Amino acid sequence: MIRTRITAVQPLWAVEGGRVRVDGLDLGFGRAGVPEVRVGSAAARVVHASPHSVTIVIPPGLGGGHTPIRVGSAPGETAFIDVGTSVATGLHQVDNPVFDRRGNLYLTYSGSRGEKSPVSIFRVRRDGYREPFVSGITNATSMAFDAQERLYVSSRFEGTVYRIGPNGEVETLATDLGVTCGLAFDSDGTLYAGDRSGTVFRVSPSGHASAFATLPPSVAAFHLAFGPDGMLYVTAPTLSPYDSVYRIDRTGRVGVISSRFGRPQGLAFDAQGVLYVVEALAGASGVYRVYEDGSVEHLLAAGGLVGLALDPGGGMVVASNDTAYRLDVNVRRP
Repeated sequence: MIRTRITAVQPLWAVEGGRVRVDGLDLGFGRAGVPEVRVGSAAARVVHASPHSVTIVIPPGLGGGHTPIRVGSAPGETAFIDVGTSVATGLHQVDNPVFDRRGNLYLTYSGSRGEKSPVSIFRVRRDGYREPFVSGITNATSMAFDAQERLYVSSRFEGTVYRIGPNGEVETLATDLGVTCGLAFDSDGTLYAGDRSGTVFRVSPSGHASAFATLPPSVAAFHLAFGPDGMLYVTAPTLSPYDSVYRIDRTGRVGVISSRFGRPQGLAFDAQGVLYVVEALAGASGVYRVYEDGSVEHLLAAGGLVGLALDPGGGMVVASNDTAYRLDVNVRRP
């Protein structure tokens, strides 16, 4: 007789709305219908079931942290998953959030095109206190810190990049950058800005912009990050079922490192140089870790993410359009 048991959970991290697969032996499907699955104390919606696998949607309202998963047909079996805790809601993120060196988190309220919101950027301190930080920027879009830890933010409506002072004061750095979105600094301190229409600009410290590379236009935003190899990594989601993650060398030559993602968006590198990519299409959406050989690992399940940021003190924050979640997990390569 086969003993009912849980053998695996994939992936091991999730936020509400993410789809997680529970594998096992003789999970009960077919004997009494679909088995009941609970995450913590909440019942999860089952979207697929077989005798050896059950796929569920992580329910809202969980407390976060290391959370048990139990299948009703296997009462003696418990698996665990790390669930993100909501740290801020009422946002409008269209790219990655960012951390400063002290571990403060910065999040945007971008709004619909041309909308003037009362607060453009919020700051969430390490103790969880959220405060307005910047006002007056229409459609605050993407953010990046330079080596002096000055914050820069783009406006996709104005085609402008702003530099932010320590108390939230705003000054213009560069203009006429199209539908400006993703920002990233290279190791020399040069700023790069992505125009959703298809151009990546190189911006000098004085604000002079020149075209650096050309990519297909994006329906959402350009998302930029520099890798440890000194190359610029870019995602530019389209309406295609699969989009590429691009790598651009210092001469502006464009290459492709992967074309297996459905609408890839935010991306970031950890301290070990491992790339993390947000995939936004429903069903397989979440965060993937991309290894040097091109293989990928589905790390976190979520519905409708747009960005992520790695905390210098450890852990990860992922953001949907309106909510940011924190996971206090080890994001280093196993």
